[in-house]
Amino acid sequence: MSLWYAICSLIPTDFLSLDFMKNALLAVLIMTPLFGILSTMIVTGRMSFFSDALGHSGFTGIAVGVLCGATFPIYWAVGLAVLFALLFSYVRSRTSQSADTLIGVFSSTAVALGIFIATLGGGSFTKFNKYLIGDILSVTPREIGLLAAVLLAVAVLWVFASNRLVLTAVHPALASSRGISTARYETLFTVCIAVVVTLAMSWVGLMVINSLLVLPAAAARNIARNLREYHRYSILGALVCGLLGLITSYYIGSSAGAAIALYLALFFTITFALRKTRA
Repeated sequence: MSLWYAICSLIPTDFLSLDFMKNALLAVLIMTPLFGILSTMIVTGRMSFFSDALGHSGFTGIAVGVLCGATFPIYWAVGLAVLFALLFSYVRSRTSQSADTLIGVFSSTAVALGIFIATLGGGSFTKFNKYLIGDILSVTPREIGLLAAVLLAVAVLWVFASNRLVLTAVHPALASSRGISTARYETLFTVCIAVVVTLAMSWVGLMVINSLLVLPAAAARNIARNLREYHRYSILGALVCGLLGLITSYYIGSSAGAAIALYLALFFTITFALRKTRA
């Protein structure tokens, strides 16, 4: 982190005069490309509400961790969200129910269980508010390191399996006929989303994290002419909106997660307008 602090000190702005803002900036630089990459798969696979469901399961994990007296309840959230994703993949492969129906079942169950555990014995819900709204200024170097490791893992997966992941999302039957293990890649994808959502939940906020995983690709799809542009615009859009949202939240004192989501909504509006002019 000392190298990163030294680089930030070369930029003459009060925005980077504080260590927690340097940490937040690095977290955004790592986190938003992850959102951009995963967003393309979420939108392509028509699983826009899956990240929201995973966030609910992550919240349940937080509640269980707090109840057990865990020092870092976020690890409980990651574990439960991964379990949730694996269970979802298992049920999905063994039923004819649509994905959105299963997501609704799992999401409603997870959020109900989370609230039940959080309020057990008359407990106060206010201590969980930071996970609903998020506070990126609280991110620590240790958490940034975890996020960087996840980014590296997702990047490696993307380099070696992006075509198979896309084909599995677009046409599972065709992918299976070509010898691709669709169940394996669907499981890998859901686990990646589970880890990213739960790690970012306390910084971005459960209320808006789904928009950060849907809007980048939805906006990119408006103007992309091919798959390469689709991925590029999604990643760049998420990165730019993330930086703008963090800077805006610093100067006006708003939630960074909400500011990023609003910039992404503006990104979608602009690309939608450009799509109509280019049609």
